[in-house]
Amino acid sequence: MTLTPDDIWVMLVGSLVNVSCGLLGCYLVLRRLSLLGDAISHAILPGLVVAFMLSGSRAIVPMFIGAMIVGLLTAFLSQTIHRIAKVPEDASMGVVFTSLFALGVILINNVARDVDLDPGCVLYGLIEYVPFDMQMHFGIEAPRAAWLLAIVMVAVIVFIALLYKELKIVSFDAQLACTLGISATIVHYLLMAMVAATTVAAFESVGSILVVAMLITPGATAHLLTDRLGRMLVIAAVHGILSAVFGTALAIYWNTSVAGMMSVVAGGQFGLALILAPRYGLVSKWVHRTLLTLRIVREDVLALLYRWHESFGERGLSGVELVRAIGGGVTSRLAVIGLRRLKLVRIGAEGLKLTPAGMERARTLVRSHRLWEAYLAKHFNLPLDHLHEPAERVEHFVTPSMRARIAEHVGDADIDPHGKRIPPS
Repeated sequence: MTLTPDDIWVMLVGSLVNVSCGLLGCYLVLRRLSLLGDAISHAILPGLVVAFMLSGSRAIVPMFIGAMIVGLLTAFLSQTIHRIAKVPEDASMGVVFTSLFALGVILINNVARDVDLDPGCVLYGLIEYVPFDMQMHFGIEAPRAAWLLAIVMVAVIVFIALLYKELKIVSFDAQLACTLGISATIVHYLLMAMVAATTVAAFESVGSILVVAMLITPGATAHLLTDRLGRMLVIAAVHGILSAVFGTALAIYWNTSVAGMMSVVAGGQFGLALILAPRYGLVSKWVHRTLLTLRIVREDVLALLYRWHESFGERGLSGVELVRAIGGGVTSRLAVIGLRRLKLVRIGAEGLKLTPAGMERARTLVRSHRLWEAYLAKHFNLPLDHLHEPAERVEHFVTPSMRARIAEHVGDADIDPHGKRIPPS
């Protein structure tokens, strides 16, 4: 597949749209206002129609003003209904944007039916045709949409750079921002104004519906990959560029909608992040849970062998007795294999026994368990049959400092509530 100069322009315009939307989308995702981006991108449709009706022109200035007014009105009405009517925030946004969007569709099909204001163009965009509308500026000939979107992207970057601290604090803790003298309301509406402006500029390229994917998906993907805002912004921008490049290439290959394929590629990147993200990905979570389960089962085996040693001395624990105590599944077998590799247990003629290193580790676990039982019995006055289960859960996560503090609270007790000796430190 060979890319033409027109294809390169399409990629460039798509990248400008995606980067602008992706950067702003990071803040929408952090503030849990993803639906508000959707609301603004849909609700400004009547603003476009009314602006055309009043001005009689499809020039960018009246269209921009009309869309901005309705975009800010959407944010204002959503917040007002949420605050006054006490309905959930997502419900108030849903009511506002669906009502305004429906009004826009009615206006566009009735009031403006005889003019060149195509609903399909507004909704789906025509990014494939941007190379056919070229303009010369500064000795460079480029698509008109590219010039406009470049200005918008620069404005978004400058906006974030100037208000980086304020946006960061408001996004994570609006109440803290107010105590520091930062008006969370002003910052909120400035952000909504930038979202509305970017959405208007993106209309001609990706349309009202598809711009939602660009507003949310890059930020959501970046949020899965990092916990740092600066990195999140960079990842969202790179995500947007990759969506534009690969979306255009795949759309050309399959002869389909470019803006639609960009959104599909963006969703694909989110899917990969959802699966493979190093901390929040499904694979990472599964590995973490599996390793944690194996560690807990290993420690349960060590504690079981310690208690067995208390009761039966040097006689080892047989396989049948081990299976009866903790089960005989794959996890139990892997736990025993792991303990043998760590040289914490050994298998002799009489069965499974603790090595000296295993005895020390098991003693620490049992001490944590019995100290916690003593703590619960002393400070919460729980019955004896309510002590073992919570202590068995907590023993795997007690650190040395926690163990020392628990011992202080129980007065360095030697015997647990069940009459068992608490191992010394």
